[in-house]
Amino acid sequence: MSDSLRDQLLGLGFKPAPKPEKPNVPPKPRHDGARPAGGKPAHAGKPGGHHKPGDRPGGKPDGRGPRPQRRPDANAQRKPRTQEEIDLAKAYAIRAQREKEERIEAERVKQEEARLRREAKAKVAELVKDKGLNDPAADVARHFSYGNKIKRIYVNAAQLRQLNAGELGVVQLDGRYLLVTAALLAEAEAIFPAAVALKVDPNATAEEDPYADPKYQVPDDLVW
Repeated sequence: MSDSLRDQLLGLGFKPAPKPEKPNVPPKPRHDGARPAGGKPAHAGKPGGHHKPGDRPGGKPDGRGPRPQRRPDANAQRKPRTQEEIDLAKAYAIRAQREKEERIEAERVKQEEARLRREAKAKVAELVKDKGLNDPAADVARHFSYGNKIKRIYVNAAQLRQLNAGELGVVQLDGRYLLVTAALLAEAEAIFPAAVALKVDPNATAEEDPYADPKYQVPDDLVW
């Protein structure tokens, strides 16, 4: 359009057509380190152009990264023990070992005593087998102390006199009380003293038997 026609149109109130906007294309980076027009240097954000540890040329990491710092060994910082501490530790170890051995020995002794007790009871049971003098028709209760408790056995009148005279005795076996002769009672006592439930000594002195005092005399046929 000639300038004269353009001037005429402008004079009539027409506005010139707007110019098309240019697309905003980012400038391409330059490899020579020069600053592109309107932009930052190629190595902006990295002073001096240095790479971080683990980075490869071109900004890609090599996958290794920074090495972790090695922590100091805790044992290396531990103070050496004094001679007193060493001696104390040894004393504790010796005492612990001694206590362990004592517990083992106590358990061994306990088991051995239990074994001997079982064997002794078995011998007494065999000794008094079929030798008990208990009378099924007895109706007289003879009380006595055994195991810190008051026990009793039924006897007849003749057996009561013999029992109080020491001619008979009582053996405890598996919860049963057997009336036996004094000789058999002595054999049972030699094997297993705990089996003797009642043994009367007619020759006991007042010191040995406080009930031997006349004021404590009890008739042979007295039941208590």
